[in-house]
Order: sequence, then C-alpha cells, then structure tokens
Amino acid sequence: MSRVKRIAKELEECRQDKQSGVKLELNSESDLTKLTGFFKGPPGTPYENGLFQVSIDIPQEYPFKPPKMKFTTKIYHPNISSVTGAICLNILKDKWTPVLTLKSTLISLQLLLQSPEPNDPQDAEVAKHYLSNKSGFEETAAYWTKLYANDDSTTKNGDGNDKIELNDCALYGIDDEIVTQFENMGFPRDKSIEVLRRMGIKSFKNLNNKSEVENKILEELLKE
Repeated sequence: MSRVKRIAKELEECRQDKQSGVKLELNSESDLTKLTGFFKGPPGTPYENGLFQVSIDIPQEYPFKPPKMKFTTKIYHPNISSVTGAICLNILKDKWTPVLTLKSTLISLQLLLQSPEPNDPQDAEVAKHYLSNKSGFEETAAYWTKLYANDDSTTKNGDGNDKIELNDCALYGIDDEIVTQFENMGFPRDKSIEVLRRMGIKSFKNLNNKSEVENKILEELLKE
C-alpha cells in the first residue's frame, strides 16, 4: 500500500470511529503529510477536561518510519517539553512498527498523560517537580490544562472583556510564599521567579538546609 493510500485509509477509519475520542484533521486538503491530532485529557488526571492538539508530519518512508509529532498545546508533563512540545515516547523513536497507526499513536499519547515516566523525562525540571512534590506537580498541571487546553479558560472582567486570570507562581509550580519573601527584600517578582525556576526550587517546605538554600538564591539574585 502506498503512503498516500495508507494515510487516506487511516483518516477515514479515524473519522468513522466515534468511540476512541481521537480526531485527525488535514491542515490542507491538498497535503496528506501534515495533520493535526486532537484528544481529550484522561479522566482522573490533571489533564481532565482539556483538549490537546498535536502536530503531525508524515515522513516519506511512512509507515516504515514513525510520524513526527509534538504538542502544540502547552502542557506540564515530565515526558513533554513545556517549551517546544517535543515528546519522549519510544514508539515515536526506536520502538515504532508499521502495525501502529496515527490513531493508535495518539491513544498512546493519551495514555502517557495518564501514566507519566519521570525517570525518562523530556522536561527535566517538570520531572523533578513530579518526583519531589507530586501534589504540587498535579496542581500546576491542572492549572496549565485550564489555562491552555480548555476553551472555557477565560473569565469576564468588570468591563465585559475576556481576561485570563494568571497566577505567575502557580504557572511554574512555585510556592507564592517563597517569592513574596524575596519581594519583601526588594527583589522584583519576575526576577525572583526566574531565578527560582532556573535553580529548580519550588518551596522551602521540608528543607533541612533552608538557610543555605536562601543564601544561594540571594547570591543568584544579586548576580542578575
């Protein structure tokens, strides 16, 4: 079967399948090699109620080589880059087989949201957050889902215009208290958050060497 026929067949099968919760669309009717995939976040996870988009590029060698996929919806997950959307999943690399399809691969991505692999991360900082403070990770992941993957993520302000309610600390899983502490010392809020992100520090809770960590943060802030 030619690549074109294979892709057309997969598209039609996905359109007819109303149960999988996965959707495939061509970016252009004249180009079968560039698609967008859609799926909903798994129930019972921080991604629940989110609608996630994935860009799909089909190589010339498909189905003998895997499609190139990346998230275009920003997502907070150990195996997905929070900056580029790049995905760490073995079936998109060395474990690909022609038996797999675009639909089954999107379903695998959906399962990845349900079962992260923090010990084989794409985003090391998010993985560190997951391993050190899972509840804090889940709060941040749910916040990102509401902010970036939910059509109802905007609220109305007083004059009726759409406004997204942002919490800059929650966006990166950082305890607001730690940022406020350095704000009270005279350091700008955005600068404090940037240093804390770079150092991978989310909170002072459960730290045995709090004073030492505070001094290291101060040293970094004073360098800026």
